[in-house]
Amino acid sequence: MLRLAPLARAGAQWMGAQITRGVLEDGRGICTWLPPLFSALPRGATFNARSARNSSTSTAANQNTPSYSYVVVGAGSAGCVLANRLSEDAHESVLLLEAGPKDMLLGSVRLSWKIHMPAALTYNLCDDKYNWHYHTLPQAHMDERVMYWPRGRVWGGSSSLNAMVYIRGHAEDYDRWQREGAQGWDYQHCLPYFRKAQSHELGEDRYRGGSGPLHVSRGKTNHPLHQAFIEAGQQAGYPFAQDMNGLQQEGLGWMDMTVHKGKRWSTASAYLRPVLSRPNLTAEVRCLTTRVLFEGKRAVGVEYTQNGQKKKVFADKEVILSGGAINSPQLLMLSGVGNANDLKPLGIPVVQHLPGVGSNLQDHLELYVQQQCSQPITLYKAQKPHHMIKIGLEWLSMFTGYGATAHLESGGFIRGRPGVTHPDIQFHFLPSQVIDHGRVPSKMEAYQVHVGPMRSTSVGWMKLKSANPLDHPIIQPNYLSTEVDVSEFRQCVKLSREIFAQRAFQPYRGPELQPGPGVQTDAEIDAFVRRKADSAYHPSCTCKMGAPSDPAAVVDPDARVLGLEGIRVVDASIMPSVVSGNLNAPTIMMAEKAADVIRGRPALVDPGVPVYRPATLETQR
Repeated sequence: MLRLAPLARAGAQWMGAQITRGVLEDGRGICTWLPPLFSALPRGATFNARSARNSSTSTAANQNTPSYSYVVVGAGSAGCVLANRLSEDAHESVLLLEAGPKDMLLGSVRLSWKIHMPAALTYNLCDDKYNWHYHTLPQAHMDERVMYWPRGRVWGGSSSLNAMVYIRGHAEDYDRWQREGAQGWDYQHCLPYFRKAQSHELGEDRYRGGSGPLHVSRGKTNHPLHQAFIEAGQQAGYPFAQDMNGLQQEGLGWMDMTVHKGKRWSTASAYLRPVLSRPNLTAEVRCLTTRVLFEGKRAVGVEYTQNGQKKKVFADKEVILSGGAINSPQLLMLSGVGNANDLKPLGIPVVQHLPGVGSNLQDHLELYVQQQCSQPITLYKAQKPHHMIKIGLEWLSMFTGYGATAHLESGGFIRGRPGVTHPDIQFHFLPSQVIDHGRVPSKMEAYQVHVGPMRSTSVGWMKLKSANPLDHPIIQPNYLSTEVDVSEFRQCVKLSREIFAQRAFQPYRGPELQPGPGVQTDAEIDAFVRRKADSAYHPSCTCKMGAPSDPAAVVDPDARVLGLEGIRVVDASIMPSVVSGNLNAPTIMMAEKAADVIRGRPALVDPGVPVYRPATLETQR
């Protein structure tokens, strides 16, 4: 997590020379960057000849409104997957609408280094250029703190902003989904889609994919502090996890990353940009979708604004919402789908009363346990201006070096107490110090572990602030509202300290910086958690998938919105419950699986996949 602002000038000068020569990275002349000046219709669209659909729209206007087979709202982790897979059928047309911009400037990875350089990830987490920049209500159980929630608003969505950690969760998460009403989403039906999406640099096996569009790799720095963390875990009694996404999640080891050849490998890189030349795929940017258009109970299109103009587009088959756990329920509610008691006071006509829209909000909290390092081997020096320029120039020229990783290369999963069937605590280790989401530079040579519970019992909600699509919704995660969550976080701190106290860290261990030696009792630890815990940026579950009989469900197991026709939601919002790990890999898997459902293809299944189970639950490790 390097702060590389000083390299911007050097990088711009370097790229300026390339642009002056009129050559892109793939050798194309500069003239090929320019879009056509005139176009009668968006590519892949047809004129819609329906008669007037809405009282506010004339027949003539509808006759001149473009129509596609599918309209996908949101070019994020799920939307890019859907755009790719649905447009594989040449007879179908797909329109992909994204509220933010493209992820590349003038077609160049180098000019867009703030997105594509893995080490530069904190830049876009900390401003609103590619980021919705959400904030929660003050949290009553966290000293009334307002929590910051960055979410992607760019091609690739949050996969263009995240820390590039590729974690699938535990097999039991998906078996639990099935028990919660998501029929056909158990592990044996999900694993084949993880494999289908993935191309792992270590090759294909029963768990890993070898030929998918999503490249996954391991860290290359071989940093001694990463090695110390993994060794300390074993000294504390935890197993080595050879592949956290394979047979055994439990243990500490090397983490997978969505980094390919030194560059961030978002879903825009993996799924969208490689297929933009398809004549049946149109991808529009800077389009804020303001509502879904309905004829009775059937979704027939969407309304959006682009360049200050209000536009409409029709979907002959389906509208698919892939805006994420905040934007998808927000758009449903703006369109009259949600709790009627909340919509009517805002003057929004109710199309379908679905009280589950925006409820069941779940997220992961985490905090940093930080230790001063007694040797000058952390990333502290790398964040000095002259070092950042060197790092930046090496990345700009060769896509190698310290700029080619997010440095979260080791981590793991453990069970926090006896009786827990599968890991409920996650670690990400970093050989550096992070302060305030990376918005404040590190102060000294230090290392830290990000730690937090994976299956918190606190559940929140989100609602519309107003009927104005530009207003951010009200977000209430209800963090730490149960005694179980408070107790689990207390255990997270104690177990992290225990790992840092092992002899593997002896050569590097300085004073504890956070929580600090003055935090020892349970009450002191609880107060520290309230002051310092923050979102791990994993909002989910706000359009819960479940059985039609479930009053909290929003979509059925085929991702169709209950009570309506022609509309689905496909993104992290439809998770019945949050998984035990990061959300990007599961979201991509869900979109791969949903694409087969939408296309009417038989579901992939791999029965009898072995999954590690602890020999005993009587002990915590």
